[in-house]
Amino acid sequence: MLRIKVIITAFLITLFFASTAASSPIRSQLVQESTIEQIMQRGVVRVGMSTFVPWAMQNKEGKFIGFEIDVATRLAQDMGVKVEFIPTRWSGIIPALLTGKFDIIIGGMGIKPDRNLKVNFSIPYDYSGMSLVAHKKKAEGFSSLNDFNQSGITIAARLGTTAAAAASEYMPQASLRLFDDEAQAIQELLNGRVHAVVASAPLPAFQAILHPERLFVPIEETFTSEPIGFAVRKGDFDTLNFLDNWIRFVQAQGWLEQRKHYWFETRDWESQIK
Repeated sequence: MLRIKVIITAFLITLFFASTAASSPIRSQLVQESTIEQIMQRGVVRVGMSTFVPWAMQNKEGKFIGFEIDVATRLAQDMGVKVEFIPTRWSGIIPALLTGKFDIIIGGMGIKPDRNLKVNFSIPYDYSGMSLVAHKKKAEGFSSLNDFNQSGITIAARLGTTAAAAASEYMPQASLRLFDDEAQAIQELLNGRVHAVVASAPLPAFQAILHPERLFVPIEETFTSEPIGFAVRKGDFDTLNFLDNWIRFVQAQGWLEQRKHYWFETRDWESQIK
């Protein structure tokens, strides 16, 4: 009986060390295949983004500026690599990530369950909300979501965004027109062909300031709240670990709050794009 126990114990010990030895190459392979390792070897982090004022936009010289541009640039600096921005239509940005067109999405992307089925998200590095900017004549006297939630009202939003989802959810009775670019939606509003545009704050307020004779903000507060995160391909836990801890680090420094204040609460940057 004792001999049998010794044999079993020896077998289990052998099995343990064998499995440990086998798992070591697997761990090494996973590390080598991680996005973070590939970025370090390449020396460049490729960032998928789309233009949203003031998240990301082009200045007079054609250079990208904005809150997300600052975030991506600081991330690259802390990694000791260069950053390459890859502008992508928002409606196709997740498929582009999944096919390897870039390494990460840094573009004001709201963390949503349906998106999380396709990509992995970091912890939130920001929070955003939806707001409305409306046409003064077409929406005269409107001051609540209920005023816009009726047949005969047309709302515009950007295709594939949480703004489009919010418009459908909060104003289901209105007609919804979708555009590839927010600039197109705003132009439709300025031309009086839609009653309002739904977009992430503070874009609606900025548009009302730019066009006070034609546009106004009927609801001062945002009517949704959503966490914003980095998006990466699934199964890459080393990359997520780094991104989560980087966010904690710059939050503790107060850096994220400082950049958010500059881009969202001041107009000091406006001369760069006009």
